Amino acid sequence: MTTDAHPLGRRERNKQEKLERITAAAAELFAESGIDDVTTQQIAERADVGTGTLFLYAKTKGELLLLVQNAHYAIALAKGIDASAAVTGTLDAVMALLRPIIECNRVQVDNGRTYLREMVFGATDDAHHSEALGIVADTETAVAAILRRDQETGEERAATLARIVSAIMFLTMSAGPHVGSTVDEIAQDVRMQVAALLGS
Repeated sequence: MTTDAHPLGRRERNKQEKLERITAAAAELFAESGIDDVTTQQIAERADVGTGTLFLYAKTKGELLLLVQNAHYAIALAKGIDASAAVTGTLDAVMALLRPIIECNRVQVDNGRTYLREMVFGATDDAHHSEALGIVADTETAVAAILRRDQETGEERAATLARIVSAIMFLTMSAGPHVGSTVDEIAQDVRMQVAALLGS
């Protein structure tokens, strides 16, 4: 029984190593050139895997971008949750939560906008897409927790408002007029909309 476990462990380690190489290669190439100017062949070559192997982990460039960006967004969300914990005002706390996500989205504008498009319109049966939606849900949960600091805001209302706040942020980041906007400009636009929503 022990001998059967070792080959499986090796296979799993090999799969994990390939996934890490693919993720690193895609991240490097997307950062260097943007998703539109990178081919899956280039990613496979940089990761030192065949294109067939690459497609076992992600079927499209969009899925590869989700794979790469999900990790960045999860870190940004964690950073935002930490930052918002130290802020007292509701609007300020919400913005402290959202700002690292906005910053993450603007590291490479084309990649950030494509990531949002893949998140909304990507294949629903893809694990990377499901993970992205999980990050959105976690963001909404964190926003709702801030809103519930106000004793008058019930759980259901907080959850509804959090979904709207999330939609405001993602739509503002992906909007055509904001292609050339700075992080500060996008954050200010989001803040004005959230303030109107919360009556702040």
